[in-house]
Amino acid sequence: MAVQSAPKRLAVLATVYRARSHAQHFCDRFVVGYPYQGRWHRPNTEIVSLYVDQHPVNDQSVDRAREFGFDIYPSVAEALRCGGDRLAVDAVLIMAEHGDYPRNEKGQILYPRYNWFKACVAVFEQDGRAVPVYNDKHLSYSFAKAKEMVDDSRRLGFPFLAGSSLPVTWRLPDVDLPLGCEIEDALMVGVGGSDPMDYHALEAMQCMVERRRGGESGVAAVQMVEGDAVWQAGEDGRWSKRLLEAALSRSDSPLGLTEVDGRTQDLLGSGELRRLVENPAAYFVEYTDGLKATLLMLNGALHDFCFAAQLAGQPEPVSAQFFLTPGPNVTYSACLVSKIEEMIMSGVAPYPVERTLLVSGMLESCLTSRLEDHRRLETPHLAVQYQAPATPQYARE
Repeated sequence: MAVQSAPKRLAVLATVYRARSHAQHFCDRFVVGYPYQGRWHRPNTEIVSLYVDQHPVNDQSVDRAREFGFDIYPSVAEALRCGGDRLAVDAVLIMAEHGDYPRNEKGQILYPRYNWFKACVAVFEQDGRAVPVYNDKHLSYSFAKAKEMVDDSRRLGFPFLAGSSLPVTWRLPDVDLPLGCEIEDALMVGVGGSDPMDYHALEAMQCMVERRRGGESGVAAVQMVEGDAVWQAGEDGRWSKRLLEAALSRSDSPLGLTEVDGRTQDLLGSGELRRLVENPAAYFVEYTDGLKATLLMLNGALHDFCFAAQLAGQPEPVSAQFFLTPGPNVTYSACLVSKIEEMIMSGVAPYPVERTLLVSGMLESCLTSRLEDHRRLETPHLAVQYQAPATPQYARE
């Protein structure tokens, strides 16, 4: 009988640890397990230390520490060293999402992800050893800071994973774009506010288009428009009505009349879409290889995140919904935890952190476009190159 190795020791850095926060969703799965491929999976990990920045009235950190036997420390460095003088963990989870933090003039929430990451790097450099790091959501509100984070991981040689759960959740239907395909046009539909939910939608779009022929070569320009300009852009052919119809056809949550009396709707063809969406936003992304892709944020029309693309030589668009399972269990979080666990156990990130780096920069630049009267911005700094993983990384069982 094989003897199981000692559990991997995890340090968690969290903005808040309360019910339904990202820290709660992810950390609970590492200490009690999670459903995976039709069974209950218990990671061979233990949380040994926690740094938590804010303590709201519904804080769970003290109770969780007492229940699962880990300690709470007053600084990032002390959490990584478990109160000692040397790095004492096998991996770090940066869960800087939720909490009371200011916004900048672009509307970005100024979470301390970069600062905490740099504090980890300082410990790695001082102690002569580095361990895998997972950073929840985008790397930073600043592309320059995000790039420095990726450069640090490369310089010190530790695995680095980041991003959204949308690229790894189930898809309805179960489709992926063929690696090396030729994409003629792509469109993503998302919902929610900026800057948390448009980030999710952009990364979902990116995980699809990065599989195109030649690999990812970066973004040459972006533009964000809002309101009536979004609908006019559709009339002008800047985004494809055919692809929007294909994406909307994958939604399970059309609003408006469907909620009133259950009727099915052609949201686009009936004109109902324009009536339902109070303030549409379009994020236009021009890639360096010539591909153009569009994210439409359509709050008020649906609750789903859906994608469509036209591939060369194919008569019909490829389309899918990124399936978000209901709360409070939000099983799609377990899909991402399984990827984090894979990195911790193998020492290799299952997909490139450069994806998140590029999307972090795309979002920042789109929000800059909005701030600067919705003008088109050239983005030579976003020449981020990488290859998509050959094997599918989303949940399929």
